[in-house]
Amino acid sequence: MKTPMPMDHAAPRIDDRQALARLQPAFVRALAQAVDLGALAGRVCPVMLEGDRVAIFCLADYVVSDSLDELERVLVHQGFRLHAPARFRLPAPLLMAVSRGQMTVATLGLRLADRAGHRRSALATIFHEWVAWGVREGASDMHLNVASRLPESEIRYTINGQYVVPERFRRIPTSTLMDVLGVAWMSVRGGNGAIFDPTVEQQGRIRLDVEDHAIMLRWASLATDGGPSVCLRMLHLDADPAARSLLSLGYLPTQIDALERARLTEGGAVVLAGVVGSGKSTTLATLMRDIAPTRKVITMEDPVEYLIPNALQNTVGRALDDDDTHAFDAKLKTLKRSAMNDLLIGEVRDRETGRAFMDVAGSGVSVYTTTHTGSAAMIPERLASDFIGVSRDFLATPGVLKLLVYQALLPRLCDHCALPLTALWQGARGVDGMWRDGAWWQRWSERFLTLYALDASLIRVRNPDGCAQCGGARPDDLRGIRGRTVAAEVVEPGDDPFFLTCVRQRDNARLQDHVYGNPHAPFDHEDMSGKSAMACAVYKASQGWVDPRAIEMRFRAFESIAQARQRSIGSKRDV
Repeated sequence: MKTPMPMDHAAPRIDDRQALARLQPAFVRALAQAVDLGALAGRVCPVMLEGDRVAIFCLADYVVSDSLDELERVLVHQGFRLHAPARFRLPAPLLMAVSRGQMTVATLGLRLADRAGHRRSALATIFHEWVAWGVREGASDMHLNVASRLPESEIRYTINGQYVVPERFRRIPTSTLMDVLGVAWMSVRGGNGAIFDPTVEQQGRIRLDVEDHAIMLRWASLATDGGPSVCLRMLHLDADPAARSLLSLGYLPTQIDALERARLTEGGAVVLAGVVGSGKSTTLATLMRDIAPTRKVITMEDPVEYLIPNALQNTVGRALDDDDTHAFDAKLKTLKRSAMNDLLIGEVRDRETGRAFMDVAGSGVSVYTTTHTGSAAMIPERLASDFIGVSRDFLATPGVLKLLVYQALLPRLCDHCALPLTALWQGARGVDGMWRDGAWWQRWSERFLTLYALDASLIRVRNPDGCAQCGGARPDDLRGIRGRTVAAEVVEPGDDPFFLTCVRQRDNARLQDHVYGNPHAPFDHEDMSGKSAMACAVYKASQGWVDPRAIEMRFRAFESIAQARQRSIGSKRDV
């Protein structure tokens, strides 16, 4: 049985408003709605303190109780960090005022200091707290979804590729969320609009120091019918590129060989494709880090995402309406006079960046860039689209397209708690959240294993309970996962006349057959020559690194592939 600590040590007293105002670390706000207090309402109240720590204000009779032990456990499970001491005794009138929101930073006359020693408001502190949680959990994006017609809204994070809502952020008062967004927008640089406007799309950048990390938040708001949704891409400006390698990202040996050959050769374009958040910029920064120091490297980005030590990096901001092409063109003209050897163009997304791509890639400079499309073979089609407008004849010129890469990110299983494939045969949920019985999963497993001639004993699936190694207290969708791994396909079109002819003639069906129709090795072999990104993912599943259910979510259903094989349609392009 738990032995309580002496009262004076376990729970300091806060007798009045003045004592609350003097509390260190300072009181920020009540968290009464963060958990369902039930019968404890009015008797206890969790609160946020400065420094993103949580304490529990309570009546003296509840300081030592099983109820508060359980409340502490729930708060920790939701991702809060407890202050030490975690419990404070308050008289009933003061506790009631705190829990009802009548005691705030403003009414107490407090102003909280940030890490740099500047003064900031309680709303800015709350925003900082939300960002800090995402930084600690390794989130790539934070999504602040305002439900304008409802009293409560939610905050979601993209973690390991999963769009999740932590329990502590499920019920945020809508009025509070709107107020926080209004204050946060005041720190935006390069934004369109003096104030946050929920009725229009806005973008910009915020730089923050969060727990000794330099973070750039790339703001993009969407004005939906139900209210604004603000997505903040979380970029670590002080990330050490030396800590990453192509191998650690998940690239396999044959793919790394192709990437390094492309980096070694001067001239031509290396183009990475993938969906938003698929790690394209990370891969390019990792690849470019090892460009020979005898070459001059320059970047044009919006904004700079990763520090590349050997590069002269430039943020070239562009508005949503793209009405600022003069500044972009002027910067490009200056760069062309800079005697550079290698240029990174952050993304080819429109006619202005398309013209820049043609201008530089045809000049003998090595170009590194990204675009959005569904496969490496379709990158030329995307660049030649009406929206971007790169000439097909230019793309089909030998030496212009040096390397084409498509990549996706898949959740990597925790090595310590991943389960055998047969665990599904007891019944389990799919990636769509639907429960299916064991018989259904046995048929699914047999289809997957037959399609790719794999050994069932090596296949692993996610443990929904997780373990201490993968953070068992994280949101349910993240348990059993430890980071992400790349599933990629790599195509070298420079010395392939048939590939270039298909590009010129816009014969995409024959191009797909040519690129993916002749894999050099079985699916459970690490040789990725002639294999698609889905085939790369299947290989990683064959090694027990990724859950095969995640492959269907990212690429294509195994049943669809089986049906296509049966019809003998696209049998060479089934992955």
